[in-house]
Parts: sequence; structure tokens; C-alpha cells
Amino acid sequence: MLKQQTLKGSFSLNGKGLHTGVKLTVTFNPAPEHHGYKIQRIDLDDQPIIDAVAENVVDTTRGTVLAKNGVKVSTVEHALAALYAAGIDNCLIQVNGPEFPILDGSAKAYVECIKRVGIADQAAPKDYYIIKSKIEFRDETTGSSIIVLPDEQFSINTLISYDSSILNNQYATLENMEQFPTEIASARTFVFVREIEPLLNAGLIKGGDLDNAIVIYERQMTQENFDKLADVMGVPHMDATHIGYINHIPLVWPNEPARHKLLDIIGDLALIGKPIKGRIIATRPGHTINNKFARQLRKEIRLHEIQAPIYNCNEEPLMDVNRIRELLPHRYPFQLVDKVIAMGANYIVGVKNVTSNEPFFQGHFPQEPVMPGVLQIEAMAQVGGLLVLNSLEEPERYSTYFLKIDNVKFRHKVVPGDTLLFRVELMAPIRRGISTMKGYVFVGEKIVCEAEFMAQIVKNK
Repeated sequence: MLKQQTLKGSFSLNGKGLHTGVKLTVTFNPAPEHHGYKIQRIDLDDQPIIDAVAENVVDTTRGTVLAKNGVKVSTVEHALAALYAAGIDNCLIQVNGPEFPILDGSAKAYVECIKRVGIADQAAPKDYYIIKSKIEFRDETTGSSIIVLPDEQFSINTLISYDSSILNNQYATLENMEQFPTEIASARTFVFVREIEPLLNAGLIKGGDLDNAIVIYERQMTQENFDKLADVMGVPHMDATHIGYINHIPLVWPNEPARHKLLDIIGDLALIGKPIKGRIIATRPGHTINNKFARQLRKEIRLHEIQAPIYNCNEEPLMDVNRIRELLPHRYPFQLVDKVIAMGANYIVGVKNVTSNEPFFQGHFPQEPVMPGVLQIEAMAQVGGLLVLNSLEEPERYSTYFLKIDNVKFRHKVVPGDTLLFRVELMAPIRRGISTMKGYVFVGEKIVCEAEFMAQIVKNK
């Protein structure tokens, strides 16, 4: 099982803010398990911390702006994209101003620093949210849409479309996050010349220049107006009849704008709060629809806080009923586990098919057969016992016995025809023959039962 990750050390980057134009320093620090991404404004007296989650986004006009209790920080998306793509789950980010430095307009510098300081594995398992069915968000006004489909890993397809003779339709794709440093990270932000004056009038892009953005000049203006705009931007006068890209550094790729939009999607979806496994298909994306989609996905996650294990009945089990009989002392009618389909160092997934000829249905609500809750707990404990016994040498010589059961909840009835999926995890390392475990029982995507229990491992054979 993959573990949560953080940085091995801290690193800092300096530069001017895109919108404020002021000099800024941002520092990235290791953080403990389950910390997530948090941003601290160290320039303010009480050094407030903002959780980097979608609900805290307050503006998406020209970048992603987070705020909490009136304290804001903007232009966070490039840094968050680099952290997310690197697989970093936990990071405390400190900044001495209201935005992150724009640097060269890409995520390249962040990626290089992450590689330099290194990434450290942590003890807690990585908490993926697995997409199991299509989720879609559309903005009928703009024609933008984001769709996520089930997939074994995280990947993105992006299509951008503009009413421009220079930048019309472009497409970019990222099949694997391992390709992010070489295929996406260096893609710079871009702006159309026609957008610059309105943005400046709105008090934005005070720090924008040809070193941190690709400027697209696709609608010819008079030489006089072009010169005035050049003076405002602090760049040399240019020939107003030359249409095309204006930048000091040539395009890294012909579809660099589409790749940058893909980068922005990753940064904005990092605000979901946990990594996802699914394929994103984004059409005409932007920070606004990215954030709306991230918020919708966070609602989905809250509805399915604990996800059911994936079960493919065609795959060979790790343990069949015969191997289970070798490890457990239980026999009919008390062997309540049919097979084990997954196992790691601290977790196990088991299966039981509930049939109408189970002996307990004869007397337990015979007119409306319901599996007794105590037997659901017993079956869960048997799965946990298999996890514990599998870690021992000569497991056939040991048995596990209940010591305590806590926090039991029965959420739905279990009836004939149901297939039970058990996921049991160790809550702490096994010490002196005592193990504590947390278990869930699922039917389909629904949790039907959960409990915590303690067991003792005894060598008695």
C-alpha cells in the first residue's frame, strides 16, 4: 500500500507577485500525516493559517485566491500543482505576503526544488478517492465542462478554444503524473494583449512582464495604442503590424497554452484535499469551473467518506476457502469468510456471500430473513484474525480471541443474496500478542456495519 508523503526538508523561492508586483518569499516545509496543504501568512501579526481546500476559494478572476477570516493568499495554483503531481500529501507553506511569487509563470522552479530536497514516506496510508462512476459539471453559459471517469490512475485530457486567429483550438494530455516534470511543469501562463488594459485597470497583473507570461497579440491595434500599452507594461516598443506571440523565450511546445491550462487544473483539483484515481476530461477549463468541480467532488467524498473496496469476482483470491480453513479453527456453520481478495501490511479485504440457506435464517426473522448483527461482527473479526495470523510464522498453531468490541454501528440490513465485503485495518502495531483493529462491512457501496475491536493472539496448538 502506498504511504502518505511529505518533503524531506524545507525550501524557499523568491520573486515578485503577478498581481501585486511586490517582492515575496514562499517557503515549503514538511508536515505531519493527515495535515494536507496549509498556507500560513507569516507577514501578519498572528500568522494565520488557511486550509488549502476548495471551499476557501473566494476569487477566480485571474488565478485562484484562498481566504479565511478575511486573510487572503492568491496565485497558489502552480505550487499546488507541483506538490500534487509529486505525490506530496502534507505540506505547510509559509508566505510573507498576499500571493505566491509568479516566478517564470510555470511550475518548473517548484518541481526542481522538490526534486532537490527529496520526498519522505510517512507511516499512514495514502488516502485515495477512487472514481467509480462518471461525475460531470457543465457551465452552459461558457460552454466549459469537466468530466471525471473511472480509471486506475490520475490522468487528464484538456481542450482549450478561443476566438483568436493565433490561439484557436489546442489539446493537451497527461497520462501519468510521472510525466509532469518533463511534459507540463514548464508550461507558462498566458494572456491576450486585449486583456491587459482591463486587467491593469482592475488593479491586477502589476508584476506581469514578458519574463513570466506568454503574451498573445492577435488583434491589430494602432501603433500609438500599442506603444502606450508597451509603456504601461515596461517593455520596448514593437511593430503593431506583427501579429503573433510576444515573449522573450520561445514557446517550449506549440501547445504550451493548453499544457498550462492542464497545469492549472491539477493545481485547482489539489484543493479537493486527497488524491483521486480517475480520468479528467476538461473542455475550455478555467479557474472558475475548476473550483466548482472541486467543490462538487468534495461533496461526493463526504457522502462516501469510507469507500468500499473494489471487488472483481473474476480475479483469483489471495486466500480461498481451503486456505482459510487451514488458518482459522472455525467450521460450519461458523466459518463466515469465503475468500480474501486483498491484503497489505496493515489491512485486509475479505468476502462472504450471504445465501438463503444460512442456518441462522431459519430462526432469525424467518418471514423476513436478516443476518444477525453479532454474526456480522464475528465475520469481520475472522477477517481481522486472518490478517494477524498471516503475519506470523506457523500461523496454523495460533488462535485469536476477542478481548473488547467498541463503537459498533449497524447501518443497513443484510439479507440473503447480499455479498459482504470486509475491510479491516490495524489501528496500531501488534504488541505483546494484542492487536486493535477497525473494520467495515459493505454491501455494494454502502456501509452496513462498522466496529473497533481488540484481540489476543495465543499459541495453543
